[in-house]
Amino acid sequence: MSGAYERVTSLAELFARVGELALATLIFDIEPLVSPWNGGQQGLDRGVTEILVQAETVPTVRAVVFSTNSARRPSALPAGAAGLAGLVGRADLRVEYVASAAKPLRTAQYRDFPRPGAVIGDQLPTDGILAYRLGYLFLHYDPPYGHVPIGPRLMHRWGRAVRPVLFGRQPPP
Repeated sequence: MSGAYERVTSLAELFARVGELALATLIFDIEPLVSPWNGGQQGLDRGVTEILVQAETVPTVRAVVFSTNSARRPSALPAGAAGLAGLVGRADLRVEYVASAAKPLRTAQYRDFPRPGAVIGDQLPTDGILAYRLGYLFLHYDPPYGHVPIGPRLMHRWGRAVRPVLFGRQPPP
């Protein structure tokens, strides 16, 4: 699965694909799939809970990691704590939240998770490169880019140039 790329457009499509591929680890970027850009604390908390509820239904999933380059954290996670285990019902599901992750430069915090895995995010220059470096599938969440802040919009455009380098020439979506 190393160097693999797939595009997804919804959570339903994403979790259907996770089940089909029997993935063990899911690394989620926060914005915009888990929480909207410029979203508040409630949006982040709600999004983390929604992802965990859905991940619990896929029996092969053993670890869910939320990873963001920002410093924001869900309110259920005390500063300095690593796990969100109290938010899930499955005792065998490992849950982590990595703030200030420095994606895609730092990879050590992801090395001990079970394989196969996927990085799920909207940006090829950060999430896609992280997936490539870890040997994980990159599930590219490709939202409509009509009302996107300028930074993510520019990164998305740069990502178009990065995709063929990392994942080969594939037909555009």
